Amino acid sequence: MAIVDKPEDYLPDSNTASLEEGDDVAQENLEMDGVVGWVESRYSKSNTWRDQDEERWLKAYRNYRGLYGPDTQFTDKEKSQAFIKITKTKVLAAYAQIVDVLFAGSKFPIGIEPPTVTMNIQDSVHFDPKEVNEEKISEVDGSKVSATIARPDIMDRLGPLKEDLSRIEDDLRPGPGVTPTSFTYEPAKMVARGMEKLIHDQLEESDASKHLRNVAFEMALFGTGILKGPFAYDKEYPRWNEEGEYDPLFKTIPKVESVSIWDFYPDPDARNISEAEYVIQRHRMSRTQLRALKNRPHFRDESIELAIEYGVNYRPEHWENALEDNDQNPDINRFEVLEYWGMIDLETAEKADMDIPEKYFDRDQVQVNIWICNGQILRLVINPFTPSRIPFHAVPYEVNPYSFFGVGLAENMEDTQEIMNGFMRMAVDNAALSSNLLIEIDETNLVPGQDLSVYPGKIFRRQAGAPGQAIFGTKFPNVTNECLMMFDKARQLSDEATGMPSYSHGMSGVMSVGRTASGMSMLMGAAAQNIKAVVRNMDDYMLAPLGQALFAFNMQFNFDKDVAKGNLEIIPRGTESLMRNEVRSQRLLQFMQLTANPAMAPFVKYDYILREMAASMDLDEDKILNDPREAAIQAQMMAEIAAMMPQPQQGGPEGPMPPGVQDPTGNGGGNIAPGMAPEPGAPGFAGGGGGDNGGQQPQQAPQGAPQQPPMV
Repeated sequence: MAIVDKPEDYLPDSNTASLEEGDDVAQENLEMDGVVGWVESRYSKSNTWRDQDEERWLKAYRNYRGLYGPDTQFTDKEKSQAFIKITKTKVLAAYAQIVDVLFAGSKFPIGIEPPTVTMNIQDSVHFDPKEVNEEKISEVDGSKVSATIARPDIMDRLGPLKEDLSRIEDDLRPGPGVTPTSFTYEPAKMVARGMEKLIHDQLEESDASKHLRNVAFEMALFGTGILKGPFAYDKEYPRWNEEGEYDPLFKTIPKVESVSIWDFYPDPDARNISEAEYVIQRHRMSRTQLRALKNRPHFRDESIELAIEYGVNYRPEHWENALEDNDQNPDINRFEVLEYWGMIDLETAEKADMDIPEKYFDRDQVQVNIWICNGQILRLVINPFTPSRIPFHAVPYEVNPYSFFGVGLAENMEDTQEIMNGFMRMAVDNAALSSNLLIEIDETNLVPGQDLSVYPGKIFRRQAGAPGQAIFGTKFPNVTNECLMMFDKARQLSDEATGMPSYSHGMSGVMSVGRTASGMSMLMGAAAQNIKAVVRNMDDYMLAPLGQALFAFNMQFNFDKDVAKGNLEIIPRGTESLMRNEVRSQRLLQFMQLTANPAMAPFVKYDYILREMAASMDLDEDKILNDPREAAIQAQMMAEIAAMMPQPQQGGPEGPMPPGVQDPTGNGGGNIAPGMAPEPGAPGFAGGGGGDNGGQQPQQAPQGAPQQPPMV
């Protein structure tokens, strides 16, 4: 398997700093010290700037794991070192809610829709066979002249339907059909759905949902999640040939992956990824992983071997021992590789013997991708993406408007976690102290030489003093309840600080409105307000940019001329999934009840309502619902089938029963529809009508039948 950043067919060799045959690799890299120094200086700057953020993350991680940091000092009198991991409970609850919202439906929360403004693809066209036949008849009669049905350029705006509708080119009209016999086609919506299905298939093949869950976890814990991609990736599909030999199939797909926040070093002067001039990812690689880079395009084999020959150079950071629960600093047999994405001075790039395309000559900077290790340049290329973009998406849990990294749930409850730990330790120590007696002994009143240990049935020999004065038992005051009350108060404050109430993740004992189902629904809806803000951040900072990047990737490497004609809109559906989870299906049902009036039916798009209801029930609407064109065909088929079915006959099998003759089927004779009771006075009516029975004789019970008692 090989991961590539761009297929070689799409990237000219002039964009790569090539090594001429016969040149000394070491000497050439010495000439490129400007590029290596450029990357290392920016890595050092970002690393220094991150120190305070790393301390925040370490505290959050320790609170999540239930570990005390080196800054926590215990007195000699403290026996208990209990740590109550409420932070872990809150973080996992927030993580579960985020994942539940994002994957509430059956699809990845990214949608593609045709734009509301006019585009180069026709929004809708229709074909009405009845109108076409009437016009042809009118032309034959000579009573009128056939009007122009389609605009001259309509066929150029049909996109993927152009070939299918070429047979009825002269009979197409723009806009949707308004008659029952018309067939409506929607080229713009078809293009959008095709692109959406392609992107969803690509995300599913790259296991994007797994990486998205990792991003959500680091969001809740540290305050920021990082997603990288898309990149071109050659995925291996197992296959065997007819001889039984393994012959795998490789398919290039866009791949996304999560990046740990600890390995992410952004521009310190930027407040979000769109403002960043560069981003550096730190890799920890073995020799095998480093040599595997040779299989990727535009990596230099000679530089990789030279970096390996110089030996391992991985320098562990101060936070790595804390994350790995290791107090020692063992030698790590790994290589430190820096991956740089961002701007570089044009002059520095030229000194690195990098051929610059002509279109960049009038610029002062170019955007590049650089990999370095042990002072060697492993890769140096112009940013392969069009338009140029840094392929990282940083999404905050809670936005900090004055910093790149956001604020996480663990940081919000840091103080309350410390308060809970302190009062719980006090409660445990006090309980241990107050559960035992403090014994005071006056040895002057006792016989000397006795064993002073205390146990049930112990006998002390007294030689003087008043009875009961030699040994005293004192009970220490128990304040455990007061400590636990403060603990509970701190836990309530943690609910306020995080916006994650305890009842939202399974705590029992909720009183008042929470005792009923509707009351609990109201409480859960109020508790979801904080998650709504988090999901909106995912929409704005990750899902929308990722959808745009995937669309640009497919237009660059999987060019579709039909899609290229229109500017499709990327719709992040995270917030929509949250709405769907709460009350979307109920609101749709209420709306359908309100619009049950036939006079309102022409104003309602029931096809959209049906699709939304299917989605709210976690059903794949594309599999169970027809589009308007297929629905029209289905309705016509059902009407034809209904017309071919034999109609039920009225009366008996021999036709209508004559008046006054009882119908053995129970219809009462006459022209009464099956299953309908005759009205009083009508032929066949046998009900009681006071005294005259509606002019009809009462029915007599057959002989031998038991007599029914009269009704009172």
